[in-house]
Amino acid sequence: MMTPMRYVLLVLGIIISVHYILSFTHEEYGKATSISNIAEQWTGPKSSPPYKTPVPDEYYKPDEHIDVPDRKANATFVMLVRNSDLSGIMSSMRQIEDRFNRKFQYPYVFLNDEAFTQGFKNNIQALTSAPVEFGIIPRDQWNQPSSIDEARATKSRDDMVRNNVIYGGSVPYRNMCRFNSGFFYRQELLQKYRYYWRVEPDVSFFCDVDYDPFLVMQDQNKVYGFTISLYEYQATIETLWATVKDFINANPGFVSPDNAMNFISDNGGESYNLCHFWSNFEIGDLDFWRGEAYSKFFDYLDEQGGFYYERWGDAPVHSIGAALFAKKEQIHFFSDIGYRHNPYQHCPQGDLHPKGRCWCDPTQNFDYEWYSCLNRYDKMFS
Repeated sequence: MMTPMRYVLLVLGIIISVHYILSFTHEEYGKATSISNIAEQWTGPKSSPPYKTPVPDEYYKPDEHIDVPDRKANATFVMLVRNSDLSGIMSSMRQIEDRFNRKFQYPYVFLNDEAFTQGFKNNIQALTSAPVEFGIIPRDQWNQPSSIDEARATKSRDDMVRNNVIYGGSVPYRNMCRFNSGFFYRQELLQKYRYYWRVEPDVSFFCDVDYDPFLVMQDQNKVYGFTISLYEYQATIETLWATVKDFINANPGFVSPDNAMNFISDNGGESYNLCHFWSNFEIGDLDFWRGEAYSKFFDYLDEQGGFYYERWGDAPVHSIGAALFAKKEQIHFFSDIGYRHNPYQHCPQGDLHPKGRCWCDPTQNFDYEWYSCLNRYDKMFS
């Protein structure tokens, strides 16, 4: 015989069972009788901040279709960066995409002395629809060679630190200068390309580039392009020019007729006037660096150890190589590409400024400041 309490429990069991069956078989019933819905009857409905609701598609204007030019050069962007440079290189790359590469779709090659993280790769690939490749630099092309006398190199670094020479105490900076001088163009990922555009983190591109600089290089037989030129720190290259003279005296056949010696020397090569193209921006011909003249030139410099016993930079090394082994007409000033690498900038002048829709102040322009070498470049053609 069942007691009243057992009847109550039986009825409750039947009600709960029916509730669960209805909750699973009837979605609207389940929503209406859910604990959260019942709670809302007492506390009011939960809401999210308005910005959590996506903007409806009807407000978006689709990207206009951009036809990639039929004719392109065999070229790529080259970016030597660390994983920690992500923010800076994304800023540079975003500007390159907006100002130029969204229309032209040239690929990118990223190089690092250690593996790029997946997060780095994901963020970079999200910025472009162009192909992107990531490479690791072989250790023997990045690290200080075993042939370097470390005691001598250490003394040199200590002396530079005492004399407040910029990057005077840095071995990684010297590794980078040596790599950019003679090994970047030897990387496996670059072997399929003829031209390159070097881009660094945290630089600015001020203007639209509506034409293809790579095709200018190709069609006009240019080998080196720059935007800023200036003087090198004498303390970093005390023996560089003497070493250069030794090389060209032993290999006079490598020196090009109608070269740009007058850009780098005021006395026919007796001394170096310290002028160089600022190599953080370069558009160049990889085959020029791969050629016999420059390859042997770099190898000779490398054997002397000046990248570590002093602090030879890739800017003077590239500039001297281009000035000696190319014709002066093969070195091109990209006057219409607005560019800044702190603390200097080139801002296009005259009609070039509005034509490129540049956002730099044309009065803030390094071209003919006292520390610029552009006037020496101009004089070669006067």
